[in-house]
Amino acid sequence: MRIALAQLLSDTDPAVNLSLIEDYTRRAADAGARLVAFPEGMMCRFGVPLAPVAEPLDGPWADEVRRIADRAGVTVLAGMFTPVPDGRVTNTILAVGPGVDAHYDKIHMYDAFGFAESDAVAPGREPVVITVDGVRVGLTLCYDIRFPALYTELADRGAQLITVHASWGAGPGKLEQWTLLARARALDSTCFVAAVDQGYPGDEMANSSKAPTGVGGSLVTSPLGEVVASAGDDPQLVVADIDIDRVAPVREMLGVLRNRSEFAQTDKAESAR
Repeated sequence: MRIALAQLLSDTDPAVNLSLIEDYTRRAADAGARLVAFPEGMMCRFGVPLAPVAEPLDGPWADEVRRIADRAGVTVLAGMFTPVPDGRVTNTILAVGPGVDAHYDKIHMYDAFGFAESDAVAPGREPVVITVDGVRVGLTLCYDIRFPALYTELADRGAQLITVHASWGAGPGKLEQWTLLARARALDSTCFVAAVDQGYPGDEMANSSKAPTGVGGSLVTSPLGEVVASAGDDPQLVVADIDIDRVAPVREMLGVLRNRSEFAQTDKAESAR
């Protein structure tokens, strides 16, 4: 399966961001990709009020992403915000394309490093796995990557590839944490992991706000944590071929999913209640 990661810098204007999605989706399709993953906050970058730009999943912004995916004939995964009754929004991945129309609401809120995402964003509840060209794909968002249980749950639900869509917060050691966590989650779940981040916006923006604005470093890792492809700081399209047939033999060799202790299984059941 050929996939693409669209590492870019989203704007505060959703219309401008639709133009970016159309451009990068066309480029991904021209490169032969069947799936193109965009960062978290693709509808609007963090650092501004989100409720005024949020739209429902059947609103004009999401419908235009559907049209872009339909014209290109590929599956598009893009971060957006949807309104909720308490005045907050959900941090959502919209997944649309041939035979696919789904979404995932971010479960783990980024209340860390001096930022409180939960002030403006309501958490989701349900892990999501979609099917793209016969490949089972789990969806996650940014801070989710620090919680291994979500990734093993997605593997239990059949995921072979897990995407991570981020606007990673900058700071000392944060890029290293991002890439380390992506590789660790691949090993935890014995899945391919495709982790796409916003590009690095420069020191001035990164240091002017506690809002996460991206560090770059998008990467694709194998089920053994090997880096298949990676990006630097700047906006770019990363295209990678992944051999899904590797997943089953890796799981046979590295049996972390089947070797989990009775305690781990009990803890998972309790968490699901």
